[in-house]
Amino acid sequence: MQLSRARRAGRRGARRYTTRDLAVLGVLLGIPILIDVVIIWGPTLASVALSFTDWDGITELEWVGADNYRSLVSSYPPFWPAVRNNLLWLLFLGLVATPFGLLLAVLIDRGVRFSRFYQSTLYMPVVLSLAIVGFIAQLVFSRDQGALNAILANQDHPVDWIGDPDLNIWVILLAAGWRHVGYVMILYLAGLKSVDPNLKEAAALDGAGERQTFLRVVFPVLRPVNVIVGVITVIEGLRAFDIVYAVNKGRNGLELLSVLVTDNIIGEASRIGFGSAIATVLLVVSLGFIVTYLVQEFRGEKRR
Repeated sequence: MQLSRARRAGRRGARRYTTRDLAVLGVLLGIPILIDVVIIWGPTLASVALSFTDWDGITELEWVGADNYRSLVSSYPPFWPAVRNNLLWLLFLGLVATPFGLLLAVLIDRGVRFSRFYQSTLYMPVVLSLAIVGFIAQLVFSRDQGALNAILANQDHPVDWIGDPDLNIWVILLAAGWRHVGYVMILYLAGLKSVDPNLKEAAALDGAGERQTFLRVVFPVLRPVNVIVGVITVIEGLRAFDIVYAVNKGRNGLELLSVLVTDNIIGEASRIGFGSAIATVLLVVSLGFIVTYLVQEFRGEKRR
């Protein structure tokens, strides 16, 4: 008797999808997947394929194999400076701007006076595009009419903050970091608000100080936020384009891989195959950083 009831309950629990249900599921899942394939993966795979060709967008495709990659690393002068600048960008955001954003989030979370004002002020740059940040950087760091040289009273011998290739990358990194700090601060602030206060109280009862409580209790709890911030930092560091293009079109010390892609594909040369090779290098580097970081984070999560 009980066995028959269990079988009937099992039959009732196993729902059969109608044609209408399958159609709705197909639309809800199929359309986003189709859009993702068409807009993201389609162009990505096409770019990888084009990187092995010599094509200007008009004449017939010519298969050249790995010649584009060989030329890229051996006879294309802007490539290695662009790689260096992208790595500097990534290191600066990861080791300077991101920890500073975390520090600001911790300070605001403690309830300092005027915390709402600080939070709004520090987040304000995030609503600006990097192109606008680049224009602001020009107003501040311009050689002849910049605010910084006016404050320093360097009218006779003004410092060319943007034109000097030994200085401009650091100046632009400060401008980009100014925007990145606010973004990181908001993410960590949201994570800190969700930390269970009982964990802090338990750590305090065990004799842990504020520093030990944060490093051994609070920060491990923020692991999901750390993953998000890490991925965002890598993406921001490797896809940077608009701020340097707004300043000097990504030249004279501000070369980036994204700028080289644009110059070769959209520029007068129209070297679509060569530009696609640079884009593929940028894709591989981006995926390498992101996948490695995520694997390490997930392994750490499983060990816990």
